[in-house]
This record gives sequence, structure tokens and C-alpha cells, in this order.
Amino acid sequence: MLGGGALYQRIALSAGEPLHDYSEAVYLILTLSFLQPSGDFPTHPLLEAFYFIMPLIGLGILAQGLADFGIMLFNKNARNKEWEMAIASTFENHTILVGLGHLGFRVTEHLNNLGKKIAVIELDPKDHLIDAVKEMGIPVIQDDASLQSTLEKAGIYKADTVTLCIQADSLNLQIAVKARSLNPKINVVLRIFDDEFAKSISTQFGFNAFSATSISAPAFAAASAGIEITRPITVEGEALSLAKMRVEKGSKLIQISVAKIENDYDVSVVLLRRNIDLDMHPAGIRILRKGDIIAILGNPDRISQVVHANH
Repeated sequence: MLGGGALYQRIALSAGEPLHDYSEAVYLILTLSFLQPSGDFPTHPLLEAFYFIMPLIGLGILAQGLADFGIMLFNKNARNKEWEMAIASTFENHTILVGLGHLGFRVTEHLNNLGKKIAVIELDPKDHLIDAVKEMGIPVIQDDASLQSTLEKAGIYKADTVTLCIQADSLNLQIAVKARSLNPKINVVLRIFDDEFAKSISTQFGFNAFSATSISAPAFAAASAGIEITRPITVEGEALSLAKMRVEKGSKLIQISVAKIENDYDVSVVLLRRNIDLDMHPAGIRILRKGDIIAILGNPDRISQVVHANH
């Protein structure tokens, strides 16, 4: 409207049919666009063209608006997408989670339980997963996360973390680099299948890259050996778990001191139970006996070595 008014005023001035001012030209263009012309019909051909072209433009704009409104009113998927984007746009210091597979869903559950605001991006979500996530009040944007526009819809500039759970290392890394370029301060957490590749990415890019296999393998091994072990947490880039085990008959740990176990296996013995006696901070000189229950804090691989020695 503003541009058309400026053009009409300029042509009218050169054609000898000037208007009073610019605001009158804008008002004329506005009325023409909605089939309500004001003033006398001009004599100059270019000005006459405005009287025929502007109504067509106005009808086109109106038709497009009605079409968009109809889509939003009757197309549930389109309406949902706009609504999810609107919710995500209100978030600050939130987590953007990409990839709503089974891992992504579990991560979303834990983050939600921690009270973290989350915006999920998934190109092709499973119905039962997307319904479960939406029941938590979490917006799910169904789009391609490798596109800058999609990350912007999820509020990448105001987010503090992006977590990538897609089952494709190259795509996770591509999105991670793009997210960091858009928001240099954002914390990047990504899933990588190969453990060595994950370590390399962490070193070179400063991302928090985790191999799901390396994290779960010690837990599987410990469970198979009858050992209770927690999920790893990361402290200064080091994965740590807490494991509970009973000193078995024939164990290599029998008659070994707490200090020697800690020194040989690079773990911390944080609990020792013997019969009804519980020691939360066992001294290094204490010697293990058959039937003792100990709790060990350390790297899952180191804990696996202690488990092996115990059997």
C-alpha cells in the first residue's frame, strides 16, 4: 500500500494530475484494493492502470488470507504446527531436543521430570510418541532440524542446550555445527554410535558427545553379573556410575584392603556393609571379607574390572 501510494503520487505529479499529499495517495491505493475507489477517474493511462490492477491485487491478498484461515481452521495438522511454533517462541534458556525416537522420548521424559523447558523437533514422529510428549505440555515441531529456519522456530537463539538423538552420526554432527554457528554459547549434546568418534568430536569441537553403546554396555554386563549399577553421569567430561555388589565366595577381593582396591582399579569405595554394620566412608585399611556389600563410584569400565575380579 505504501509503495503503491508513492508510485501513484509520482506518476500523478508528472502527468499533471497531482494529489494533495502522500497520505491521500496511500488512501486512494487502499480504497482501490478493496473495490472502493475515491475521487474522479484519471485520464493518464498509467494512472488508469492502477484502477484495474489494484483491485486484482486486493482480491488476491484477500483470497490468500481466506485460504490460510481455512487451512488453519479445518486442517488440524497445520493448526497444530503453528501452535507448537507459537509455544516454542515463548521459551528462554530451554533445551531443543532433536529426534523423537525411543532414546529421544526417554531423554524428554527425564528433562521434563527435572522441570526443564523443552522444544522437540522431529521430521516424522511416531503417533504414540508425539501424543505422549504433547500430554506433557511439550511442543513438537514437525520439520527438518537440519534447516536453519526450523532451528529458529524452536528458539535456537534463546536456548541454552541442543540435544541431538537422531540415529545418524553425520546428521547429528551437521545439526550440532549449525546450532553452534547460530548460537555460539549453546551447550551441544549429541548421540554418536562409535565411542572413539564420540571422544574425537568432544575433543575437537567441545561438544558433549556420547556413545549409547559404551554407556549401556557396562550396565548390561553388570546386570548380567547380578550387580546393581546406576546410569552414568558426566563430571568434567568423565562418566561416573555408582555400583553395588556383594563380595562372593572365591572373589579376588577377599582379604584385599579398601585402599588397594581404590588404587588398583581407580575407583572410590563409598560404602561398606558387614552384617548390620554400615560404614559410609570406609577407611583404607579395612579388609574385605566374604559376604561384605560394597558401593563403588567410578568409571563404568573400571567398575566392570572390579566386577570381573569379584567373580
